[in-house]
Amino acid sequence: MEATYKDGDDVASTKKTYDEKSILVLEGLDAVRKRPGMYIGSTDGKGLHHLVWEIVDNAIDETLSGYGKDITVTIKSDNSIEVSDSGRGMPYKTHATGRPTTEIIFTVLHAGGKFSDDSGYKVAGGLHGVGSSVVNALSQFLEVTIYRDGQIWKQRFSEGGKKISKLVSIGETRRTGTTVWFKPDPKIFMTTLFQYDVIRDRLREAAFLISGLKMKLIDERTNQKETFCYDDGIKAYIDFLDEGKNVLHPTHLIASSVPMIGGKKQIEIEIAFQFTENYHEIILSFVNNVRTKDGGTHEIGFKSALTRSINDYARKYVLIRERDPNLDGSDIREGLTAVVSLRLPEEILEFEGQTKGKLGTPEARNATDQVVYEFMTTYLEENRQIASAIINRAQKAQKARDAARKARDEARNGKSRQKKEVSLSGKLSPAQGKDKAVNELFLVEGDSAGGSAKQGRNRRFQAILPLRGKVINSERATLDAILKNEEISTMIYTIGADFGADFNIKKCNYSKIIIMTDADTDGAHIQVLLLTFFFRYMRPLIEDGRLYIARPPLYKVSIKKKKEEVHYAWTDEELKELIKDKTYALQRYKGLGEMNANQLWDTTMNPESRTLIKVSIEDLSASDKRISVLMGDDVAPRRAWIEDHVDFEISDDFDLQKGAE
Repeated sequence: MEATYKDGDDVASTKKTYDEKSILVLEGLDAVRKRPGMYIGSTDGKGLHHLVWEIVDNAIDETLSGYGKDITVTIKSDNSIEVSDSGRGMPYKTHATGRPTTEIIFTVLHAGGKFSDDSGYKVAGGLHGVGSSVVNALSQFLEVTIYRDGQIWKQRFSEGGKKISKLVSIGETRRTGTTVWFKPDPKIFMTTLFQYDVIRDRLREAAFLISGLKMKLIDERTNQKETFCYDDGIKAYIDFLDEGKNVLHPTHLIASSVPMIGGKKQIEIEIAFQFTENYHEIILSFVNNVRTKDGGTHEIGFKSALTRSINDYARKYVLIRERDPNLDGSDIREGLTAVVSLRLPEEILEFEGQTKGKLGTPEARNATDQVVYEFMTTYLEENRQIASAIINRAQKAQKARDAARKARDEARNGKSRQKKEVSLSGKLSPAQGKDKAVNELFLVEGDSAGGSAKQGRNRRFQAILPLRGKVINSERATLDAILKNEEISTMIYTIGADFGADFNIKKCNYSKIIIMTDADTDGAHIQVLLLTFFFRYMRPLIEDGRLYIARPPLYKVSIKKKKEEVHYAWTDEELKELIKDKTYALQRYKGLGEMNANQLWDTTMNPESRTLIKVSIEDLSASDKRISVLMGDDVAPRRAWIEDHVDFEISDDFDLQKGAE
């Protein structure tokens, strides 16, 4: 359910005392439970899964340091999680503080082996040293089992990380490793339901990044099991991402090490890349096996070197005329798929924030730039046919981008603004208010539904844009064709934040963009086409949490009592429960246009009562691959996916007309 907007909300409507008693000192892990978002980003599904990543990252750090190549993640039947590795086993003996080391690791923030110079961690993703203790703090219980020195050691913690048992030896063993079993606290999280696909994609990604690492996932709720292990590492990752695409060349791997100043430690660089005939780039970057979804210095170094080397080659062989400008980096990267993976020593590892979304290490940029430029300079010389194909594609992309820029400039300068505004005047019903932080834009299927939405909306903050006909499939179309599509160009103009590389979220005219279509196959198709466009050309809109899908009801149920009661159902399950042992009249909504303005407002548009689906990107590589398969030109992988994932069997165990009058 979305956060609701209420008319007349007041800020600071009551006065509160602020004195010495207002200062609260939080000890131990209390601070984590009080402000969990500071440590895991959020308390929704993303924050929930972040707990798994913290423990898995610790296990992976053992592998990166040369200890153990088997990690198993088990989703238990009670929705708890168990992560087991074959590393050295967590230290357990008495710490200098007089407490068992396990207690220090799981109950003290900023305590961990990665801070020690002699820990054996050559590189580590768990920079901040808070992972295990934060997971403990936010769990109903946590149990750690250690296999080390021929003994099995176990300790258990209760809600909030409180110790409920001492560290004890429970037997002998020949294996080494650590098993952490925990269950997230429902008092903290909005949901405690783990998603198999989300965990599977993350484990598969880790297996791609570390050659030979075996990642096993078991779901005891459904008896699903999968194991991932790739000897070709990130080369196999590129082949996985580009499956079904037309490629210009085989996948290539750049692998090198750059000594740090002083020469004692090195920055290890692995980059795999491939150019395809697609219109979109995808670059996935990692540091010490941690996804840097917001990029950083290593991505900057890669892009800079790629752009410079290709322009240098084009200039050398006069593929660019002397008076023409260099190819832009975004044009060169059209159709590129790349994985950039660096391993950095802990002392130079700098992330922005605990969730490690962006790398800030300056040395990473210089090292990546140097390695990529040297490789590409040689590669282009040795593969001139491929070099020409890459440059030819970039020049076509440059022409399309220039044409798009001219069209936008003409609109800004007024040459076509009047025409566009006339066009919009017959479509857009703008919000009366000017507050971009509050206003909402509904993208509505068809004129009929658009009419109901215009009448039923709150004019103060809700704008309505009816869409006529099918939106172009932006996965298959050229940029020029996309911009010529009237529905797309109208959306771009209405949202006001440009598109593609020029998209600027700060210029967006709305706090929410809400897709509202009929609950049928045509409506679902329009949703998919719009989502494809937003993913490819306005992705920051999704990443900033501004894109939503409206959920109109499927049924209107009139219950026969002394006074007729009207209810709505959004699913067949809700309908079954609603009409159980009742006499009723049933209406199945085939489209939004069948609802009058009041019904549409009450069920779908009113922030007080509506339900919106927030569009998010859990895994960029998985999302990109899914869109390429389902919306691309190649039929075979799409057919295979549909056969594997879609159940065409129609259930006949429920008669919607039974009991209806």
